[in-house]
Amino acid sequence: MKLSDSPVAAKSDDPEVIDTTFDRDIRDILAGIGLTEEVLLSAAMELYVPHPGIETKEKAEAVFKQELDVALSDPNLCILVYAGILLEQAGKAGELPNLSRDSYERDLTFLVCDEVLGMSIATYIAGHKGMFEYVRFDKLKPGIIKELGPFMDDVIAGLIGGVSSSMYTRAVV
Repeated sequence: MKLSDSPVAAKSDDPEVIDTTFDRDIRDILAGIGLTEEVLLSAAMELYVPHPGIETKEKAEAVFKQELDVALSDPNLCILVYAGILLEQAGKAGELPNLSRDSYERDLTFLVCDEVLGMSIATYIAGHKGMFEYVRFDKLKPGIIKELGPFMDDVIAGLIGGVSSSMYTRAVV
């Protein structure tokens, strides 16, 4: 099961009425740390490749924005992204358990939980296809991704990779 296949289906034990109001939107939290929709779109478009159904960059931008809206409407995904934000803050403050501030700042190769988080985000959005796009964005680090810390570069690579994968997949469906 992946987000891109999921109609917003109710579970059998869900209440009939769910409170859908909230005080904090992940878009505002991301924008507060400089990760606006425009910044995410710019990074995504650096690796844009023409594809059936998305032959132009303008079409890709429009579809990417739609897919990003779908992704960021899911509270589970928003909480995963928020977890990355909190981990980044704790790393900068030297508050991560069993990890020195120096190890965090150097993003040493033994630290893989950041990749696990990025892969989880991409897979949640787009299934295993999302993983391929995550790897592409994580390795090439376009746009803002190259400027982010050890956790957020993977979180945003996972978000953009998953959304991009959904964008390309839905274009041919």
